[in-house]
Order: sequence, then structure tokens, then C-alpha cells
Amino acid sequence: MSIFNMSMLCVSVPVTIIVSIITLAVGCGAGVGVFTFVSRAKANSAKNEAEKILKDARIQAEKIKNEQVESTNKEISLLKSTFEQENKERREESKRNEERLFAREEALLKREGNLDKKMEELELSKERVRNQIEALNSKETALDEMQENIIKELEKVSAMTKEEARQVIIDRYTDEAKIDAVKIAKDIEDKAKEEADKKARNIITLAIQKCAADHTSEVTTSVVTLPSEEMKGRIIGREGRNIRALEAATGVDFIVDDTPEAITLSGFDPIRREIARIALEKLILDGRIHPARIEELVQKVRKDVEETIKEAGENACFDADIHNIHPEIVKVLGRLKYRTSYGQNVLNHALEVSYIAGMLASEIGANEKVARRAGLLHDLGKAVDHEVEGTHVSIGVELARKYKESEAVVHCIEAHHNDVEPKTLEAVLVQAADAISSARPGARRESIENYIKRLQELEAIANAHTGVDKTYAIQAGREIRVMVKPEQISDDEAQVLAHDIAKEIESNLEYPGQIRVNVIRESRFSDTAK
Repeated sequence: MSIFNMSMLCVSVPVTIIVSIITLAVGCGAGVGVFTFVSRAKANSAKNEAEKILKDARIQAEKIKNEQVESTNKEISLLKSTFEQENKERREESKRNEERLFAREEALLKREGNLDKKMEELELSKERVRNQIEALNSKETALDEMQENIIKELEKVSAMTKEEARQVIIDRYTDEAKIDAVKIAKDIEDKAKEEADKKARNIITLAIQKCAADHTSEVTTSVVTLPSEEMKGRIIGREGRNIRALEAATGVDFIVDDTPEAITLSGFDPIRREIARIALEKLILDGRIHPARIEELVQKVRKDVEETIKEAGENACFDADIHNIHPEIVKVLGRLKYRTSYGQNVLNHALEVSYIAGMLASEIGANEKVARRAGLLHDLGKAVDHEVEGTHVSIGVELARKYKESEAVVHCIEAHHNDVEPKTLEAVLVQAADAISSARPGARRESIENYIKRLQELEAIANAHTGVDKTYAIQAGREIRVMVKPEQISDDEAQVLAHDIAKEIESNLEYPGQIRVNVIRESRFSDTAK
């Protein structure tokens, strides 16, 4: 090979390499350009997408913001209206409280004025009594002086000794002084009674006028009316199994006699008797009368009656406006709905005593709440006195203390029949209210034996006095008329006799209300014209 060819070969090899390098560089540049173009296109697309997302996000954020603002405004408006309503109610409540306070202040001022007036009247009464006592003392002094003068005269003109003359004069003037003293004392007593009776009548009349409780006489038997005579046989059952099941389940005697279409239920426990009555009426309506049905129905009626007892106790507390009473006392109180005393329903009697005691307490300024509460609970022991030993007073006191009643209320219960001496004004008011409720006409009936015994005792007290001819107890024992022998009893002595008989009746007898004693002295003179 020639040198030229070798030179050309040497030259051509680098040129090829260079061309390849150039081609590679151009391709890389084109690739970079294409990549850059594509990258820019993607970047633009991503930027547009990001701007779109950002725009949507801003729109969504604005929407959420508007919704949140609207919700917040609504809540603010609701809170504002609620605040305004509460503020209005507070203002109204404050206004009502101010009105109540104003009314109470007026009532207190009025009561203060009444108390001042009563104090003035009491002072005037005391002054009158003092004057009368001074007059009586003056008269007594004058009598003493007269007695001394007479003794001196008798010593001069009589042959009697001083002691004999003294005894004669004393015997003569003692009776006169006694009669004069009784007259003066009676005048004072009548005037004091007139004032006291007038005020007492006003207070008691007001209390009774506001209390309009109705009472019906109740007994220890119940009568269930039957639809037909055939029903008696069904109630008795085969070989008496139904009636034995009824008596065993209720604890009440079922008396089936000749009374047409009626069965008598007899039992001392009024609640059992009521359960038996309701159960028997339901059995008659149901028609399915057999021992299993009887036991099932008696259990159901017993639960119903227990619920009725609870409701009766709650209603009594509500009617008497008494709160915070232990639930067990409420149940015991409800049992009084089925308890009677001399025919008077004891729960109605307790409510009436509560009303009257509260009204009397409000009139004279005593504790009205204590009086009302004690009046409602004073016969609490009668609900269980046939189950627990002791008097109804002691049982009631024990129940009241057991369930945390105040000592003031417990004392009123303990003293309402004078088992203990009343120490508070409220205890005396409960005694008075109890007497008013039980002694008013129609409230209670009295057994014929007690009635006759009381009339005989009245007549015996009057007949025991010297000079009494005949005695008659009239007007159901509310008045006693004493006929005296006119030759033995003078008019003045008849007045003394009436006073003595009245005091003896007060000391020896227990009676409702008042008994009037009338002593009658009558002289009759006759002659015959011939």
C-alpha cells in the first residue's frame, strides 16, 4: 500500500469518529429539546391543573366559610333569643317576688295593727278587772267594819259572850258574803266570757266556714248486691269450696243469709273488707268463680288497693299542703281511708282537723305549718292499732319519731287526748280542732249504751245536791234542767247551785261541746173560793 493510501486511511478514521460524535451530539441535543418541550408541556398542564384545583379549593373554602358564617349567625341569633327569653322570665319572676313581698309586708303590717288593737283591748279588760277587784276589796273592808260594829253593839245589849256573838254574826253574814261574792264573780266571769266567747266564736266560725268537709257514717260491714239469687249458689260453690277460698284469701267472713240478692261481708280490718268487696264484685262480673281464679283475682285486687292507699295518702298530703313526709308515713296515712271512728272516716277527719288547726293558728299567730302537719298526723296510730299493741296515741308517736318528724309535731300528737300536758300553743289548737271535728252534729254517732250512761251520770250529779227535787237531761245531754224545792233553796242559792253543778260536771265527766245547767225554782200558791 502506498504511503498516500495509508495517509488517507489514517485521516478517514478520525473523520468518521468525529462525524459519529457530531451525530451523537446532534441527537442528544434533539432529545434534550424534545424532553425539554415535553417537560414544559407537562409542567404547563400540571400548572393548569394545580390552578384549577386551587380555584376549586378556593371556591369550596368560600362556600364552607359562608356556610359556617351562616350557621354561626343562626347560633348567635338563637342564643340571643334564648338569653332575651330567660332575661324576660327573670324580670317577670323578680316582679312577682316583689309583689309577693309587698303583699306579705302589707299582711304583716295589718297583723301588727290587729295585735296592737287586741293588746289595747286586753289592757282595758285588765283595767276593768282591777277596778272590780278594788270595788270588791272595798266592799269586803266595809263588811269587816260593819261586822266589828255589830259585835260591839251585841256585846253591849246582849248577854252572849263575845265568841258566841261572833259565831252568830259569822253564820249570818258568811252566807250573804258568799252570795255577794258569787254574784260579783259571776258578773266578772260573764263579762270576761262575753269578750272571750265573742273573739273565740269569730275565730272558730271563720275556721269552720272555710272548712267544708263532708262526712258519711261508715260501719264495719259491707253489702255486695247480686244480680240474682242463683249467684249465691255459684259463690258458695260445690260443698262450699268457693266461699271457703274467698274467706281464706281475704280474711273476711262472707255471710249468706235470707237477704234477697245480697251478701254481707263482715270483718274488723277495713282494708281486707274492701279487698273482699272489690274481688267479689269482679268475680260476679267475670263469671268464672273457682278457687284458682279467686286466689288470682284477690292478689290482683290487693295490689290495686295498696296503690289506692298510696294515692289516698299522697292526695291527703297535697290537699293539706304538707310536703316532705316520709313515704312510709304516706302509706300509713292512706290506710286511714278505710278506717272509721264512731262512723266517721278517719282520713277525712284528719284532713278536717288539719284545715281547722291551720286556720286557727293563722288567726292567732301560731305556727301554721306545725299545726296543719300535726292535725293531719294526729290519728296516725289508728291505721295500725289493730295490728300493734298500745293506744293509737302511743303508736302514732312511735311512728312519727321513727320517720323523723319534728318534736313539735310529735308533742301535738302525744297531747291531743291529754295523755301528756300540752306545752305548746299548736298542741292546744290541735286539741281544739280535733274536738270541733269530732263533736259537730252529724260527724259521729254514739252508741246507745254510752248515750244513756252519760245522761244518767248527768242526772246523778245534780240529784246529789241538797234541795234538788227532780232533774231532767234533755237535748241529747246538751242541757240539764234542775227543779229545786223553793222552801229550801232561795233564788240566790239557786244561782250558786247552778255554778256548783257546772263545775262538778266539768271535773267528773267527759263530753263533747258544752252542757247548759238550768236551775228552776218555782213557787205555786193556791186557794179555793167557797
